[in-house]
Amino acid sequence: MAMNRKHLTYLKKWFADYVADFYTEDPINNSTIRLKEKHTEGVCRNMILLGSALGLSDQDMILAEIMGLFHDVGRFKQYAVYGTFKDVDSENHAMLGLRQMAAHKVLAGCNRDEKRWIAKAIAFHNTMTIPEDQDERTLFFIRLLRDADKLDIWRVFIDYYKVRDKRVNAAVEIGLPDDPAFSPSVIAALNNGCFARIQDLKTLNDFKLLQISWVFDLNFIPSFRAVKERKYIEKIEATLPHSKEITAAVKHAHDYMERRL
Repeated sequence: MAMNRKHLTYLKKWFADYVADFYTEDPINNSTIRLKEKHTEGVCRNMILLGSALGLSDQDMILAEIMGLFHDVGRFKQYAVYGTFKDVDSENHAMLGLRQMAAHKVLAGCNRDEKRWIAKAIAFHNTMTIPEDQDERTLFFIRLLRDADKLDIWRVFIDYYKVRDKRVNAAVEIGLPDDPAFSPSVIAALNNGCFARIQDLKTLNDFKLLQISWVFDLNFIPSFRAVKERKYIEKIEATLPHSKEITAAVKHAHDYMERRL
């Protein structure tokens, strides 16, 4: 039996109840959990936005929203156990999430194909590259979730940078120092039209440049349109130091987006 709107409503309620258990008396913990809960809502909205623009069927829209709902479910346990969102210092949050879903039998109402599409999309939403050994339908959902996720992560960070001078959240910054420097390897990645590697990050500026480089990993025209309309690249660039190297590197991201559009 295929998923329907009633299943989706049940899963949204399950997710809200699951996340509620991670709230405590600690305001820093709670603001961090809320950040991830809001991020999930944003990714679900982006899945609907992209799915509508791409003309998905109602059945596929339900699947897309379920993928958005559970893509980061592992983040809550990750933060509770390790106090970080940095996978290299804890564990892969996508795999942790899939284990949580299996333990709670979250997808019991899905048929076998639906389970596979949802699990594959979640498993590969945070990888450096997309697997080539999957069928086209599976790859479509992986790409869709990756785009929807990035579109909201950009929003999360831009909102955070606006208030950072009042309240620093080390978990959001994955422990990187707010140093005026930036790394040549991160600049080189942008200049080469590819996205920077997390292991090359030394400073918060590197992290911001990495976020701009995500534009090279977008898959769908409506995704590029959203980045342009929301001025994501400009807003992150505005928080970076003024330097010829940064301006030139970021221009590669702008030019790539314009070519794709």
